[in-house]
Amino acid sequence: MSGPFKPAAEVPAVADITAAWLSEQLNRAGLPVEVADFSQRDVGTGQVGRCIRYTLSYAGTPPQEAPVSLVAKFSSDDATSKDTGQAMLTYKTEVDFYSQIAPRVSIRVPACYFAAIDADNREHMILMQDMTPARQGDQIAGCSVAVARRAILELVGLQAPTWCDPGWYELLGRVEDGPFADMRGLYNSTMPGFVERYADVMEAEHIRFIQAIGAAQECPMYEFHGPHFALEHYDFRLDNVLVGGTAEAPQVTTVDWQSVRVGKPLSDVAYFIGSGLPTQVRREVEMDLLREYHQALLAAGVRDFSWQDCYREYRKGIFSGFAVSVVSPVLVVRTDRGDRMFTTMASRYAQMALDHGVEEFLR
Repeated sequence: MSGPFKPAAEVPAVADITAAWLSEQLNRAGLPVEVADFSQRDVGTGQVGRCIRYTLSYAGTPPQEAPVSLVAKFSSDDATSKDTGQAMLTYKTEVDFYSQIAPRVSIRVPACYFAAIDADNREHMILMQDMTPARQGDQIAGCSVAVARRAILELVGLQAPTWCDPGWYELLGRVEDGPFADMRGLYNSTMPGFVERYADVMEAEHIRFIQAIGAAQECPMYEFHGPHFALEHYDFRLDNVLVGGTAEAPQVTTVDWQSVRVGKPLSDVAYFIGSGLPTQVRREVEMDLLREYHQALLAAGVRDFSWQDCYREYRKGIFSGFAVSVVSPVLVVRTDRGDRMFTTMASRYAQMALDHGVEEFLR
């Protein structure tokens, strides 16, 4: 459900949300309802945005398809996080995703009822389907192999419809022209702060690898794209998926589309596997998951992408994990959970990099 979207000048703040406003958005989406009242509470663990769940009460008897609750996403209340969201265009990118990209791909995402951003790309609001009883993944605890498999196969629904299509640059631009153009500079400006903050709680060989990336003149993390490109979520990890269904047949819904871009598809795959699975589990199952993903891409119509291409790009994709786990903690508000999450991610990626011998890509 993409629905009509408000012009950018009309971005409601948290205090602006009323029963009449919620009724209007549902009516515009084809639901003839009147919201009589609602309650709200903050949900999620976002580092750059604020999410609120609205539980609705209707006047009269609503149609069966009327939602019991909705989730809205606003810019962060924290000035540092909001500055980051504005500078990195993350708020604008997510509004663009729900309004212009989601209707054209088949990855499972929440239905969207409203999306808008102001002219300064600073204040935004997205109103979307509440996926309850699906639950947010736990980045620190990791996930089951079944959830990892479903998540990786969901990526095919994003990548296959956009595979090697340069037309997506017209909407999203090129990474080399945006805020991530100097990734080496960004990494080296934040990495020393990461090391100073976390060196005492991480293994020395992992810290050394993180520092080696900064010392390298060439690194896959600094390459914007390769011969195989598609839309890339760029933060595809457990905290950004909602898990429903059953343990044997999980459903995965992907959220937090603040960084979607034209990029390297295997980066999303390596990024999720590397941080979503504890190291020993990852070692046991990752090649089977990767082969299943490769076969699904081919079945979806992707051509000229061999298994050798897939594995090489997967190994290079491991570096994508450091772009978030090392850079982000220095740029967003610090929390206890954030500290545990970023160090867990960075440690898992460092061990994954060592297991796959990716030092050869550092020059």
